[in-house]
Amino acid sequence: MQKHRCGWCIGDPLYEAYHDTEWGVPLHDEQLLFEFLILETFQAGLSWITILRKRENFKIAFDNFDYKIVAKYNEAKKEELLQNAGIIRNKLKVNSAITNAQNFMKIQEEFGSFNEYIWGFVNGKQVQNNWPHHKDCPATTEISDTISKDLKKRGFKFVGSTVMYAFMQAIGMVNDHEVGCFRYKEV
Repeated sequence: MQKHRCGWCIGDPLYEAYHDTEWGVPLHDEQLLFEFLILETFQAGLSWITILRKRENFKIAFDNFDYKIVAKYNEAKKEELLQNAGIIRNKLKVNSAITNAQNFMKIQEEFGSFNEYIWGFVNGKQVQNNWPHHKDCPATTEISDTISKDLKKRGFKFVGSTVMYAFMQAIGMVNDHEVGCFRYKEV
């Protein structure tokens, strides 16, 4: 019997696997939070499947998303990234990854962890939504607006409200699985 999945992922095995195992699962690991932050910022203006298809390349190019290493990237490393056809070669986004890594660590210093900071916006609990269809889901919310404004104030780049809502969905701060999706009750 075929499982009912959210409509946005149907038809692509990579998308379906991501949906079935990762999307919407609450994440609290600092390195994984940074990984999704970087991937979501690179996704700005592009489709998520484009990023998923390049995820392993990003992982290699960005030193396994080790924010302590990324924060120290120099001009030579930036140039190497801009020549890497396996990732999105956008100078502003590459620069933002470095800036965001530096600011990520500043948040860790201030709040004890990025996890404490980001999950604080939802009082540490996943927001349970009840969307009958994925097209009912909003692109932004008041919470994503607030997160975006706060991150921008802290110097983060490519963290608009739409990007931040996608980040919230990816790391499980919100459960936006369709109510009929087999994952809805699992996450």
